[in-house]
Amino acid sequence: MTRVLVVDDEPQIVRALVINLKARKYEVDAAADGAGALELAAARHPDVIVLDLGLPDMDGVEVIKGLRGWTRVPILVLSARHSSDEKVEALDAGADDYVTKPFGMDELLARLRAAVRRAEPSAGAGDDEVIVETEDFTVDLAAKKAVRDGRDVRLTPTEWHLLEVLVRNGGKLVSQKQLLQEVWGPSYGTETNYLRVYMAQLRRKLEADPSHPRHFITEPGMGYRFER
Repeated sequence: MTRVLVVDDEPQIVRALVINLKARKYEVDAAADGAGALELAAARHPDVIVLDLGLPDMDGVEVIKGLRGWTRVPILVLSARHSSDEKVEALDAGADDYVTKPFGMDELLARLRAAVRRAEPSAGAGDDEVIVETEDFTVDLAAKKAVRDGRDVRLTPTEWHLLEVLVRNGGKLVSQKQLLQEVWGPSYGTETNYLRVYMAQLRRKLEADPSHPRHFITEPGMGYRFER
């Protein structure tokens, strides 16, 4: 059974989450502050953590950093902060996804299921899926090629690297900084114009309708997400 740790200092949100999660057969632990969250995570080993950034004793980003010191458990951030900078900071610290308050319960549960699903192939099995298919194109990670309408798509090395990072993180929001550092190198992090140019090229080559992309989704100010 999947165990969820809910971390939020608003009792009504905790209550709503606990009721909805237990109704769907999740086991649920709850903490009202960062210190309690770190203790419960160490003691109970949850499968996924739902974490509010605005905690009374410490910033949620510090909690993420504390967790990432020893665990790769998926972390879904809740944030009433509408500034993308703070969400980006949480993602760069190691959060897997975010939902902005007020949120719809269905959306949050869908994001939570996706986070758990991505974490399931552990112990090095995450690379087992080498063929990723969408309605519009297929990506072969082992052969390092993309196929559309039965033909290989000519991609530059940079385009391929960008595509590979997004596909391997399928469904997950990948921050601009992470993409820049993985594709261009650790000294990059602010050259977001590179991403805009190369994402436009990927969409032109792979999307059925590049001006209304279905697979390469922009999260304004934050990053990109690959959806099948």
